[in-house]
Amino acid sequence: MDMKLFGPVIHILLALVISPLLMGIINRTKAKFAGRKGQPLLQPYYDIIKLLRKGSVYSTTTTWVFRLGPVAGLSAMIIAILIIPSGGINSLLSFPCDFILMAYILGVARFLTVTAALDTGSPFEGMGASREMQFAILAEVVMFMGVAVLAVGTGKISLSSIYYTLWDSNFTNIAPAVFLVALSFLIVLLTENARIPVDDPNTHLELTMIHEVMVLDHGGVDLALIQYGSCLKLWLFSSLLAGMAIPVRTGIMIVDMGINTVGILLISVFVGIIESGMARLKLLHIPQMLLAAFSVTAAAFLWVLR
Repeated sequence: MDMKLFGPVIHILLALVISPLLMGIINRTKAKFAGRKGQPLLQPYYDIIKLLRKGSVYSTTTTWVFRLGPVAGLSAMIIAILIIPSGGINSLLSFPCDFILMAYILGVARFLTVTAALDTGSPFEGMGASREMQFAILAEVVMFMGVAVLAVGTGKISLSSIYYTLWDSNFTNIAPAVFLVALSFLIVLLTENARIPVDDPNTHLELTMIHEVMVLDHGGVDLALIQYGSCLKLWLFSSLLAGMAIPVRTGIMIVDMGINTVGILLISVFVGIIESGMARLKLLHIPQMLLAAFSVTAAAFLWVLR
C-alpha cells in the first residue's frame, strides 16, 4: 500500500473499530466519580451487537423515510470520517474547502434523523427535532468560524493542510487563537453529541430530551445503526479537537497517529469529568452558551487578523 494512503486508511479503521469505546470511557469515568464500579468499557459494543440480533418493529404510520434515516445517517457519518485528518496526517479525501462538504454531510445526517423523527407523527419526537435544529444552527456557525480562524492563521483552505501546518514555525503567532478555537470546539462537541450540559443521554424524560427523544420509536438493527453513528460522530469531533489542542507534530506517521488517538481517548475522559461535575442547563441557557462560544471564536478571529 502507498504510504500516503496507509495513514488515512489506518485512521478510518481506528474510527470504525474504536469509536464505541469512547462511550464506554465516558460512562466508566462518570461511574468512578459517582463512586460506582460502572459498566464494562466494552458495554457499547455489547449493546450494538445485541441490537443487531433483534428485529425492527415499524409503526403503520411511518413510511420509507423512517427506515431510511438510520442507514443514510450512518453512511453520512462514515463519509465525513473520510474527510477529517488524524492530527498532522492527511485525510483520505482531501481537497480545497473540504470542510464545507464535511459540514454539509453532517447537516444531511441531522436532516435525515429529524425527518425520520417527524415521520412517526409523535409530538415528543417533533419537539426533540425542533430543539435539535435550533441548537444546530448556532453550533454550525461556531464550527465554521473556528475553521475560518485556522484557515486564516495557517493560510490553507483544506482540513489536512490546516492541521499539518497548524503547529509549524508560526505557532507562537497563532497559538492563543488556536486554543480559543479549541475551547469553542469543545462546546460544539458537547452540543453536537447531545452531552451534558446540553442534553443528558441517560435520561428518558421526554420533556427534557433532545437527541434521545428523536429515536424513541427506533429499535433493533435501526437503533444499533443510530448508536454506532453517534459513536462515529463523537470520534469525528474528538479528532478535530485533539488535532488542534495537542501541539505535537513529530513527522513520524505512526507516532503522530498514536498521539492523536491518545488525545481522542483523553477527550472522552474529560467529557466524562464534565458530565460528572455539571448538571444539564436549562434549554433557554443553551443558546447563550453557544453565543458565548461564538464570541470566543470571534475574538480568536480578531487575533489572527491583527
